[in-house]
Amino acid sequence: MSKASAAEEQTVNVYGWAAKDSSGILSPFHFSRRVNGDNDITIKILYCGICHTDLVFVKDGSLMPTNYPFVPGHEIVGEVTNVGCNVTKFKIGDRAGVGAMVGSCGSCNNCKQDLENYCPKMLWTSVGEYYDDLRNFGGFSDKLVVDHHFAVLVPNNLPLAASAPLLCAGISVYSPMMHYGLSNAGQHLGVVGLGGLGHLAVKFAKALGMKVTVISTSPGKQKEAVEQLGVDDFLLSHDQDKLQAAMGTMDGILDTVSAPHSLLPLIELLKTDGKLILVGAPIKAPELPHIPLMLGRKIVGGSAVGGMKETQEMMDFAGKHNVTADVEVIAMEHINTAFERLAKGDVKYRFVIDVANMLI
Repeated sequence: MSKASAAEEQTVNVYGWAAKDSSGILSPFHFSRRVNGDNDITIKILYCGICHTDLVFVKDGSLMPTNYPFVPGHEIVGEVTNVGCNVTKFKIGDRAGVGAMVGSCGSCNNCKQDLENYCPKMLWTSVGEYYDDLRNFGGFSDKLVVDHHFAVLVPNNLPLAASAPLLCAGISVYSPMMHYGLSNAGQHLGVVGLGGLGHLAVKFAKALGMKVTVISTSPGKQKEAVEQLGVDDFLLSHDQDKLQAAMGTMDGILDTVSAPHSLLPLIELLKTDGKLILVGAPIKAPELPHIPLMLGRKIVGGSAVGGMKETQEMMDFAGKHNVTADVEVIAMEHINTAFERLAKGDVKYRFVIDVANMLI
């Protein structure tokens, strides 16, 4: 048997949609994934959310160089169709989810503390190569083979489409709330930006019994924030009078915005010992005014997704408290229009692709 034939026997055929070049236009694409190994599960992908970083990767690769063809997607949910002999957490028919990563070294201090997301050798779901030198391709496709450690069980009571964004947007806000102690009933949490991450931050905070204020540039979002999401207050970032009145009132702020903006007004909203946590990813780094930090013993921190143990805890919490994303489900054929709308912020609050009904 030739080397090429042997390699073909170690892969399975997959159908998806990919960006072929920096135009960012996605089109049908056939590719290969590895066969299900002893530690793997195979997931029939049913839904996949669209994250803003997907848009960045297909368009310009400003976060890291994009290797085309590029199959986006790291908010993946579906049904387990195969399990390796070493897998005990999953069985065929289970509902499983996969987020931003599919591998890590397993031996560094971060991995030993269930912080695989901070492993120097962490493998992204849709970027780079796996240990077997096969390309990593994302969830805009009909199946995924993944090490079972990097998948979570999705509670049966949660609708799958609305659960998909929890795998990235959800854990991206849940993890810093837990780590930085911004999860206690009665605390006052500010949420900057009411998009995919921001609306889930509101939902988790309200489920925890917190007081929540949304800080936004969009006055049109106030009614929905108050009436549908149940926020306690809504501040327009350009309303200086209301910002002044709210100074020193918040225990913490989650900043979910990816566009350039000033941190100074946010720092001034914090109480003494307050914490401003950055979870958005603006390409241009904001200036950090240090004097207001010193005068209030305040902290600016950051956070990126979460480890696998915490991701499962987040998903279980979501199941217990019925926390899901507000989504607009689209067909794969409409993906390019969805990307155009996402670039304009025209979505409430997350696009999710109906992968199971993808045209082949």
